[in-house]
This record gives sequence, C-alpha cells and structure tokens, in this order.
Amino acid sequence: MKNSKPFNYLLGVIGFLFLVSLSVTVTLNFRPLYYLDMELLNIPENSGYSAELVRENYDRLITYNNITFHGSLEFEQMPMSESARIHFEEVKQVFAVFEYMAIAAGLLYLVGCVVQWRKKDFGWLKTTAYCSIGIPLVLGVFVVSDWENVFVQFHELVFNNDYWLFDPSTDPVITILPDAYFMHCAVMIIGLVVAVSAGMLLVAHRKMHCS
Repeated sequence: MKNSKPFNYLLGVIGFLFLVSLSVTVTLNFRPLYYLDMELLNIPENSGYSAELVRENYDRLITYNNITFHGSLEFEQMPMSESARIHFEEVKQVFAVFEYMAIAAGLLYLVGCVVQWRKKDFGWLKTTAYCSIGIPLVLGVFVVSDWENVFVQFHELVFNNDYWLFDPSTDPVITILPDAYFMHCAVMIIGLVVAVSAGMLLVAHRKMHCS
C-alpha cells in the first residue's frame, strides 16, 4: 500500500486550522460566556449601565461581527468615535477570516477524513491531535501567566494602528468589555481545541489497536 503518511501530515495541519478557526467562531458566538461574566465581573455595576443595556449592546456587537450581518454597527445609548468604528470594522474582518477558514478547512478536512477512513488509515487522527494540542497548551501557559502582555502583543500583531486603545470618555463601550472577558474567551478557545484533540487521540488509539 502506498505510504499515506505525507497525506496524514497535511490532513493534520488542515485539521488544526479547522479546529482553531471553529473554536474561535464558536466562542465568538457563545453568548452565555459573556452573560456569565456580566455577573462574575460585575460589568453593569463597573460600567454604570443597566444589565439590560449592557446585554443589548453586547448582542449588537456579536451580531455585527458575524459574516451573515451586512449592516452598520450602532450602539444603544452609547456614543462611538470614528476610530472605534474603524477598529470594529477591522475586528469584523479578522473574525470573517476565521469564519471562512472554518468553512473551507472543514470541507477539505471532511473529504480527507472520509478518504482515509475508507482506507482504514487513522493516522490523521493522531497527526491532527498532535498539531492541535502542543501549540494551544503553550499559548495557554502564556495566557494564564501573562495575559496583559499577550493581549497587547496580539493587538499590535493583528492591527496596524492604535485604534484599539479606547478612551472611555468617547467610547464607553469599552467599559462593558473588560480584559478578563477576553481572557476567558482565549481560555475557552484553547480548551475546546485541546478537548477535541484529546478525543481524537482516544479514538485513534482504539481504532489503530483494533485494526
């Protein structure tokens, strides 16, 4: 039988991209995480806005960032500067990359998995898991130990301006988006990737020992 290891390695990389982009997309749209943080981080009290208004504006932001939404972003009872509007447009573009990547990589990965499954070659499960566990775990250490630096470095890497540095007096929306919430998002993304990867290793172990 022809050596399929190179294909499994390629499939592993595609799987890694799929898992990361899917985890980002799922976390972005998992609103209960923010609703929980509203209470844990006392967001309404610290921002000075009612819980209803905080949730309304958060929901508007999440809807806006979705690739299915094509309108403009407007907050309820919160002003927004031009620099903030530009930043949110850039954020929407970043999330669109992850959303489209999840779709494209997912389709490629599905085809590759079906091909290898029919061959009873389950090596792709291990290569995907190994690719998807190592990097997230390393990032997870930095997230937990030095989140503020990770947060700053991420923004400096992704954005070519300083529009992400909001002034609460002109853009009060920043008061309802504490750094801790974004850290929780990062933890959820890493947790999803690692959890699915661990599941893949378990399936690979069983399949490869039974075949």
